[in-house]
Amino acid sequence: MTTPRTAHSGAPGPARRLTTAQALIAFLARQYTERDGRRHRLVGATWGIFGHGNVAGIGQALVEAGPAMPYLQGRSEQAMVHAAVGYARQSGRLSAHAVTTSIGPGATNLVTGAALATVNHLPVLLLPGDTFATRPADPVLQQLEVPYAGDVSVNDCLRPVSRYFDRVTRPEALIPAALQAMRTLADPAETGAVTLALPQDVQAEAYDWPAEFFATRVWNVRRPAPDPYELDQAVRAVRAARRPLIVAGGGVHHSGAEETLAAFAAATRIPVASTQAGKGSLRHDHPADVGGIGHTGTATADALAGEADLVLGIGTRYTDFTTASGTLFADPAVRFLNLNITGFDAHKLAALPLVGDARTTIEALGEALGACGHRVGPAYESEYTDAKDRWEQQVDAAFATGDPDARPTQAQVLGLLDELVTEDDILINAAGSLPGDLHKLWRARSPQQYHVEYGYSCMGYEIPAALGVQLAAPGRPVWALVGDGTYLMNPTEIVTAVQEGLPVKLVILQNHGYASIGGLSESVGAERFGTAYRHRTDEGAFTGAPLPVDLAANAGSLGMHVLRAGTVGELRRALAEARASDRPTCVYVETGTADTVSGPPPAQAWWDVPVAETATRPSAVEARKEYDRQIAARRRHL
Repeated sequence: MTTPRTAHSGAPGPARRLTTAQALIAFLARQYTERDGRRHRLVGATWGIFGHGNVAGIGQALVEAGPAMPYLQGRSEQAMVHAAVGYARQSGRLSAHAVTTSIGPGATNLVTGAALATVNHLPVLLLPGDTFATRPADPVLQQLEVPYAGDVSVNDCLRPVSRYFDRVTRPEALIPAALQAMRTLADPAETGAVTLALPQDVQAEAYDWPAEFFATRVWNVRRPAPDPYELDQAVRAVRAARRPLIVAGGGVHHSGAEETLAAFAAATRIPVASTQAGKGSLRHDHPADVGGIGHTGTATADALAGEADLVLGIGTRYTDFTTASGTLFADPAVRFLNLNITGFDAHKLAALPLVGDARTTIEALGEALGACGHRVGPAYESEYTDAKDRWEQQVDAAFATGDPDARPTQAQVLGLLDELVTEDDILINAAGSLPGDLHKLWRARSPQQYHVEYGYSCMGYEIPAALGVQLAAPGRPVWALVGDGTYLMNPTEIVTAVQEGLPVKLVILQNHGYASIGGLSESVGAERFGTAYRHRTDEGAFTGAPLPVDLAANAGSLGMHVLRAGTVGELRRALAEARASDRPTCVYVETGTADTVSGPPPAQAWWDVPVAETATRPSAVEARKEYDRQIAARRRHL
């Protein structure tokens, strides 16, 4: 367990009489993490929207605290959590933000953001108000009455999506709850959403707090070394493999193990594929980098996966997109070796577990293999480097722009960004068709450039997350890439970006509907039903003219500087202007239809979305035949 160091010494100081909320904010302002000798503030700021459940408690406490606890004004509770998650990811999980809300809808609006944080193992502290602990009036405004349990509130919705949950029903109960909350936030194996539900009367209640509660605490973020037996087994497995493949996941980034992995790959020549969370673990031009893996991966990585006899997963959860729903790793004798900081993930796919911090454990594995001069055979190395060169030609074709007066495709939008950015730029995306194109095509230049949230793939994450990333990385160009469907989900934090002067760059790709789900719908026989943003026809179908929605005007009305681009040439100029801008700027572009030159390559591996087993429409009947063909290749790795 992570154990904090406290800065105080000697006899206890006098007690401090504060409200519970004041005590909590004062406590949070004195919490730090430390890793590799570098100290970071654990809770750097608090986002908040106030109502009767927190205005007189946490709200008043933030006024009392002043600059000791910076406050950020949000517009949507879910968006505030997304912003906090973006900040935490950009901060390497060493610093986090808190989010406070009122009771009722303010609290339940946290659930989606909390799930996203926990799925992605990213720390965020949630401080929802709660109903009265003392129940002087019952029910109160926005209270959900549960006939069979008087101690249940809507905040209990946050239990399954939180790594730690507590309801502080007495002031003195805050002390153990707050310490457990910090332990969880700072624990690299346990971190995620942490919830302290705060009844509104307890927030405002005074208590004599021991001075030691407010001592500076430093929570060490540990780097556990691998068990010697597991390390020996891992070395044996790697040495015995003829066609090993590394799958780099988000744990590489969380550990800051990118340089260590690059050195390991250079020494062993083992190719490295990446999940969505792990992309950027190697620069795109590292000889061993073979790109994304799985349903949205490259032909190079997926072909290697199909013939790999050993898969070394580093910091990955092996979602169905990575494994192509159990069809990707096709060698009958394939074995898995999983390096992960959690035993839960290290044992997946009946793997040899190698539990430890990614950087520390890669170093240990590299030293052991280096001592015997191990590296893959030259024929295997030539095979994957040649395949990588062929894939890069496909990327060039997808990015290529011809007529500067033509409407750009989505792939060409990415190509124009590829021409423009440097290793300083950060690209944020989460849902729609863009994650697939980015995973296959984007050339990551630095470990932090590729920020695609695909654990929860939450539409509406991108814009608020860009704010959090910009707060954690001032001075760096931060791009939020969204389709029209995603934009309509959650544009509210544009107002906060304007208020705080955060120069985020928003790129809206208008394609009149849910492009990704539209394509998926067509492939499973659902005929793109309900996926287009169009008027109804007389027959009731959504196949009429596009809706007259002007998202650029909407972004402008929220305070953004807006640049409209209708052609490739205009888009090139608009992107350059946006990158140079020192204020929140939106580039709006209506994308054209992909063709054989400028469209991205199709999916290189399958994804299991069950198809109707009985149907009368021909599209669904044909889709089911293809589904039955694909599932025949699925297997369990035991």
